[in-house]
Amino acid sequence: MNSVHYQFGEKIRRVRERRSLTLRELACRAGVSESLVSQIERNKVAPAMDTLLALADALDLDLEYLFEDYRRNRSAHITRRDERGTFTRPGVLYERLAQMESSVPGQDGIEAYSITVEHGAKTGSREYGHQGWELGIVTSGRAELFVGKRSYILETGDSVSFRADAPHTLANAGEGALEVFWIITPPKGEIANGG
Repeated sequence: MNSVHYQFGEKIRRVRERRSLTLRELACRAGVSESLVSQIERNKVAPAMDTLLALADALDLDLEYLFEDYRRNRSAHITRRDERGTFTRPGVLYERLAQMESSVPGQDGIEAYSITVEHGAKTGSREYGHQGWELGIVTSGRAELFVGKRSYILETGDSVSFRADAPHTLANAGEGALEVFWIITPPKGEIANGG
């Protein structure tokens, strides 16, 4: 039998016992079988949403109480400064700050970079784009961003976001190094492959 990902059983059993209800009484109030309530309380089966709502209603339970452990158990992904993955292309240094793939179908992950573009260098592709969105902020220097057939000048502190399906490049348009913070969703793996 597959393991149950979200386990509500212990909480449902605890509240049922505090309310001095038998399995049969709770099942009757919720309109489900006594056997099903027993299996849910022992985390043998995951209740369908309508069953979970019926049980919560029968016990006068706040749904926040049932889901509070799930929300509290979120984790953070930390990349230490000396653990950043780096790669280079002519005149461009990429430092990967984060890359997270979503474990939930239909939800995109994200990747973020600190990018340094030397004077006269550029990154991206004038030939093709890719699925998703990009968002960037110029932290130092001056940039010229090409998206499709349009170009934009970005100064220190300016930010930009755009659909990434059009060809796009980011060029250093200043005298010194250009430094940007860049986010891509969904992750591509390597921004330099055509980001």
